[in-house]
Amino acid sequence: MTSSYDSKKITEIHQHLHSELPSDPALRVKALESLLVEKGMVDSTAVDAWIDLYAEEIGPKRGARVVARAWTDPAFKARLMADGTAAISEFGYQGHATGHLVAVENTDKVHNLVVCTLCSCYPFSLLGMSPGWYKSQEYRSRAVRDPRGVLKEFGIDLAGDVEVRVWDSTAELRYLVVPQRPAGTETLGEEALAALVTRNSMIGTDRHLKAGA
Repeated sequence: MTSSYDSKKITEIHQHLHSELPSDPALRVKALESLLVEKGMVDSTAVDAWIDLYAEEIGPKRGARVVARAWTDPAFKARLMADGTAAISEFGYQGHATGHLVAVENTDKVHNLVVCTLCSCYPFSLLGMSPGWYKSQEYRSRAVRDPRGVLKEFGIDLAGDVEVRVWDSTAELRYLVVPQRPAGTETLGEEALAALVTRNSMIGTDRHLKAGA
């Protein structure tokens, strides 16, 4: 199905959104999709395909591959830390959501946490669909005011001597947390290592990855 842009239709849809869509975000999205499909502006099959692509095919798998390469290749890790955008382009990963990518590394004494305080900017081309909590007002505000409290709710109880660094994403700047490599994984290859990397660990709400997890 071929969709075409019609400014008059878009104006009508915009007015409809403000007058009739429900307040719940999930219901608003569904209502918006139904309205656009009804008016011939969107192909529902294409929408489903994109959702499947980011939820299942891309998901956090791309980011996990980048992390695994950083764990196993010191030269790549140096390039990633120096220029994240250029480094991930070696995988063919490019796009607006990662056009200005900064990689930050967890260590024994540093833990990194990513948030977007203004909206929900997120490197979706690396991590797939953003989790609901990442977009919530509570996370966006508390991650800055009380990062240790937020991390504790995710099961991360940091020692007092571990520094927490909070990074605020913007429309032009995205962050990727490089988690620490789990102990006991010295013999694993990149593919097996990538399977250990979680989406949350690349946001910073997961810290202790485990071999065989």
